[in-house]
Amino acid sequence: MAAALASISTSLASLSLNSPGANVCSSSSSSHVLIPASFSGLRAGKLPLPSTKSSADFLSVVSDSLAQSSNGQASRGMVSMKLEAGVGLMGTKMGMMTYFTPEGNAIPVTVIGFHEGNIVTQVKTQATDGYDAVQVGYRRVRDRKLTKPEMGHLTKAGVIPMRHLQEFRLQSIDGYEPSQKLNLAELFKEGDLIDVAGDSIGKGFAGGIKRWHFARGQRTHGSKSYRQLGSIGAGTTPGRVYKGKKMPGRLGGGRAKIRKLEIIKVDDEMHAMLIKGSVPGKPGNLLRVTPAKLVGINIPK
Repeated sequence: MAAALASISTSLASLSLNSPGANVCSSSSSSHVLIPASFSGLRAGKLPLPSTKSSADFLSVVSDSLAQSSNGQASRGMVSMKLEAGVGLMGTKMGMMTYFTPEGNAIPVTVIGFHEGNIVTQVKTQATDGYDAVQVGYRRVRDRKLTKPEMGHLTKAGVIPMRHLQEFRLQSIDGYEPSQKLNLAELFKEGDLIDVAGDSIGKGFAGGIKRWHFARGQRTHGSKSYRQLGSIGAGTTPGRVYKGKKMPGRLGGGRAKIRKLEIIKVDDEMHAMLIKGSVPGKPGNLLRVTPAKLVGINIPK
């Protein structure tokens, strides 16, 4: 290994030690190896490499430096996919309407109301819970509607009894504390993109045409099975129906999320928001509204 490092050092001897396009890594107390800036994606001047005694130590230094680079990206607003792009709110679907823009365009929008809550009930930290998150409560209820543990949890936070509690895992929880009221106008602006999650409308047992958008069969020549699936597998080989085969079954009634919806208008006085397009569920359903996760914008590529 020492001979290989010495040969690399000799081949790169023509490069200047002060060149901005190279980093210096010491392999021993008396020899140095020049590492070009393009090696392993390292940029000169951004990730200085300390001296190492072996190739294994050098690889560990490179991996640590790359990790520090990704952490620096996260501190500038980049978060991982498992985290939220920012704290969100819980709201109620009020219904849909037509919104006319100043240019005269008619846009279908969904009205979401934010009432009775959106108060921080708990702030979780790495030290106490193993991760950073903000728990938010929504929709006020009577005391008798909650269990004693739930009432004790909310009383400890100093907030009113609320039906729904959801948490948002964040990169940083700075600026949040229990009993803090979240303001709609401060979190979301017109033109922002958001992700809306909720329970979709249940449609019961549905056939393959409605559930999976299959095409109909022929309706001529005496056919009586133009809405049936037809063949669902081979006979002798493999002699079974593959797991996951699209067949009739229960449709809807599950968790759904619509991503990258545009905010048309935010009315802070009415505590409402107009969103372009449709969202899961029927009027009166609970919705979870969070800033949209955009690759290259707030999450790494």
